[in-house]
Amino acid sequence: MERIAPKTVGADLLDGVPRQRSVLPAPPPARPLAVPRVRPWLLLPTPAGTPFTFGYAALLAVTSLIAAQAPPSLVYALYQGSSTDVAHLVRSPAVVLLTSALWIAGGLVSPYALAFVLVLTALERRIGGARAACVFLAGHVLATLATEVPVGLAVLAGQLPGTSLHRLDYGISFGVAASTGALAGLLRPWLRWPLLAGTAGLLLNDLLAYTDPMTNWGHLIALTIGVSTWPVIRRWAAVGTAP
Repeated sequence: MERIAPKTVGADLLDGVPRQRSVLPAPPPARPLAVPRVRPWLLLPTPAGTPFTFGYAALLAVTSLIAAQAPPSLVYALYQGSSTDVAHLVRSPAVVLLTSALWIAGGLVSPYALAFVLVLTALERRIGGARAACVFLAGHVLATLATEVPVGLAVLAGQLPGTSLHRLDYGISFGVAASTGALAGLLRPWLRWPLLAGTAGLLLNDLLAYTDPMTNWGHLIALTIGVSTWPVIRRWAAVGTAP
């Protein structure tokens, strides 16, 4: 005969007791939103971070001090020897294309001096020194040729006097304009388009003033050259700053 174990007294009552809810762990405290650190010193060139811009800026500071302190006759002779006018481009193009970029028209107080430091620093931090130098040099050389070659042809055609072949032409402004156009392509849209619109507006205003139309056209051409480099510099920035 099979024996059945007696039920424990109260077992039926325990089955009716509702189960206690499991205690969920308290949610972790909300982390404060990360606020990006503002590092204004990155706007300026440094020997380690931006060697090209730092070295070039130091060289321009020296030549600007020479231009400010030397006798006017010596300064004029230096400018004339470095000028990328048609006569010099025919005789020694490589020399004057390089030496003309050693001077700042207007000296250290020129707006192009400040633009050089800020724009070239930002561009070099994104694509590297050698590539930033290529962008600057492309704008300087191509915009110079684009403005001076028509002058030479106009003199040959009798449309301009022969003195136009010796017009002083020097400075870093074409390179700065090209670098500004190139840098805009690496910025976010809310920075890119105001920078381009503001720069183009200033250059167009100078052109409409008609004080130096050849140079003013050169600035617009250089800005366009910088914009045309966007596909290349974006690839450079995507793969890093290693040469």
